[in-house]
Amino acid sequence: MLTIENFYEIHEKYKDALKVKVEEFTIGSKNFNFNAEPAILGVINLSSDSWYRESVCLNSEQAIRRGIVLKAQGADIVDIGAESTLEKAERVEDIRQKSQIIPVLQSLHQASVLTSIETYYPQVARECLLAGANIINLTGPERSLEIYQTISEFDAGVIICYVQGKNVREVGDFTFADDPIDLMYDYFAKEIETATKCGVRKIFIDAGLGFYYKNLQDSSLRIRYQMKTFLNTFRIRKLGFPVCHALPHAFEYFGEEVRSAESFFAVLAALGKTDLFRTHEVPKIKAIIDTLNIF
Repeated sequence: MLTIENFYEIHEKYKDALKVKVEEFTIGSKNFNFNAEPAILGVINLSSDSWYRESVCLNSEQAIRRGIVLKAQGADIVDIGAESTLEKAERVEDIRQKSQIIPVLQSLHQASVLTSIETYYPQVARECLLAGANIINLTGPERSLEIYQTISEFDAGVIICYVQGKNVREVGDFTFADDPIDLMYDYFAKEIETATKCGVRKIFIDAGLGFYYKNLQDSSLRIRYQMKTFLNTFRIRKLGFPVCHALPHAFEYFGEEVRSAESFFAVLAALGKTDLFRTHEVPKIKAIIDTLNIF
């Protein structure tokens, strides 16, 4: 059982990191003040393999409409992905990703919706930035140098995801220790060094909690790991950049109420000082953040 004693233990052990400040920057025309208030990243899935049915858009018109609605509901940025990260999902190569994403991206850009594009293909990143994307949600380190160089060229942002493999679709078993922060801290430090050397300044780091790893399918093991990561988020902020979290889903425990899972995890993420919440349930998460801000 997660108790207040757990919070106290984390606080006492790592309290030197609690007051750390992270970089703040402007994306598009919006100033983000991460040290004062978090932001929300809404989700559009263009893949029919994505399990979260409410976020799946099977044509450009649906996706454009959803992007505009997400902004109206409180999303600061909208994340667009053409390939599901599930193990058995269809692979969507770069040419098809571009053909699916760009019409949606162009329309949302014209509607002044800030956008993030989820990809690990350099050419997709370049074409989407040319079409007006604001951020690349980088889901694989294999060609990260080339992508960082492109992002710098456009003065865009990047979400650096923690991926143990070439990309999110080519991973093996997940290596983790009792403390989830140690391994990812070193990973992010190296990626941040590479990105900043390329001239990238608008950086988010993402622990990759929604990605599929075979040996993390044991529900109690996976959820315990996720909860620990959320509560220790403030320690990753010591790297100097805001932290993005994709809010996961404890199917085995929430059952038919699975759409409530993100709300539960959002509370833990907020307590850990998450800066950007990636969610399929924008109105619910906005309500939670607004309520917590009252205290």
